[in-house]
Amino acid sequence: MITPTDSGSSRFARDLSASLVVFLVALPLSLGIAVASGAPTVRAGLVAAIVGGVVVGLLGGAPMQVSGPAAGLTVMVYGYIQAFGFRATCAIVILAGLLQLAAGALRFARAALAISPAVLQAMLAGIGVLIALGQVHVLFGHRPSGSASANLVALPETLSQANVSATIVGLATLLVLLAWNRLVAPRVKFVPGSLVAIAAGTALAACLPGEQPLVTVPDDVLSAFEWPSIDGTELGPRLVAALGLAFVASAESLLCAVATDRLHSGPRAKLNKELAAQGVGNIVSGALGGLPITGVIVRSSANIASGAKSSLSATLHGVWMLLFVALCAGFLGRIPMAALAALLVHVGVNLVKLKEFKRVHAYGEAAVYAVTLAGVVFINLLWGIGLGFALALVLMLRRLVRADVDILERDGALHATLRGHLTFLAVPAITHALGKLAARRTVHLELEVDALDHAAVEAIHDWRVGYERAGGRVIGRTIEEQWRELTQDATATKA
Repeated sequence: MITPTDSGSSRFARDLSASLVVFLVALPLSLGIAVASGAPTVRAGLVAAIVGGVVVGLLGGAPMQVSGPAAGLTVMVYGYIQAFGFRATCAIVILAGLLQLAAGALRFARAALAISPAVLQAMLAGIGVLIALGQVHVLFGHRPSGSASANLVALPETLSQANVSATIVGLATLLVLLAWNRLVAPRVKFVPGSLVAIAAGTALAACLPGEQPLVTVPDDVLSAFEWPSIDGTELGPRLVAALGLAFVASAESLLCAVATDRLHSGPRAKLNKELAAQGVGNIVSGALGGLPITGVIVRSSANIASGAKSSLSATLHGVWMLLFVALCAGFLGRIPMAALAALLVHVGVNLVKLKEFKRVHAYGEAAVYAVTLAGVVFINLLWGIGLGFALALVLMLRRLVRADVDILERDGALHATLRGHLTFLAVPAITHALGKLAARRTVHLELEVDALDHAAVEAIHDWRVGYERAGGRVIGRTIEEQWRELTQDATATKA
């Protein structure tokens, strides 16, 4: 028989072991995301990982979710750093956190989920394309450009003038990562392939001749703060940037929380509490010179797969990150940039999911996916999301405006069947289709509708009266009877 003490000890042991696995997964990813985001040093990614673990882990409402710096925000953060500078970007992170905290307190979390899956998947795919296009230059020993088109144009020159040592390290790291994930990871799940690949790349770099770029680490990581700063000029663009960051980070965190709930049978996520915790985490991370924080599905799924039973695992992974930074940060300066670039290229490619595109296409939203993807890659993240969201709304309105009117002639009579959402938006299409019916005939009118409003009722009623006055005959229940039936069904369903 298991006593309560034994049960508690068992849960703690599972959380402890899971936290170590998550720490090993998060460490190389945090370094790589800091590099891809354009932060001055990798310290920004480490701070975000620590805060995401400790602060959000203690306060969050999604017990199995792990938070930290996310690949999904790298493009946005890179743009902010280029436009405003790193210190101003930290202030923007704080403002975004305040917006998230307010939204959580006002119980707005569910509203953040109102985003088309096509837009979300295309956004992630676009970010993946941008990460891969930029980091492939670093893999060959060069610096990335600021846009996808510039990176594409510069690629031939980068390949022709590649740093041989960096190229060998980058390609070797990528090969080790792919081989480990494919051949070893299914049997040795507690050792992440990303950590093995970075270690192999670092060891190889130490053996090769020639110079190659290494990770930049401050002498004292914990005290080398980049204090947030925001001047009074151009405050409007910074507020818009904070609003955009809050929206994207909130949507990613909450969708991750929902996805994480599907992976375990424990307590369900409290989304408003989680959103508020994400806000507090971003306030603290920005104040300490860290990157923005979101819930991250890769670390969360690793946490669950490793046997985590509570939020203690996420909190402890932040503690291990803090101890590592305090005691072993000097080792980070030996990691070659090409090795991190190989990891990021792999992350970027994996964000482009063909399976998700097929699913989006099956639901008739391929155009939304394509527009969002093109906008993210060739304009910027916010424009891409905005264009995709706008197109999704247009297509939704088009479906509401469109009414299917099937007309058949059988046994000397006309049979007219109206289907779909018969609302005021569909009235022009309804009246046009019914108006084309031949005069002075017998018409059997049937409605197979999901929704029917007052404007549609009046339009169909007026057509029926006019058609019968002109010598025709309409057979079928009156539109008023069907309206009452639909409203009664809706009332019964709610009850």
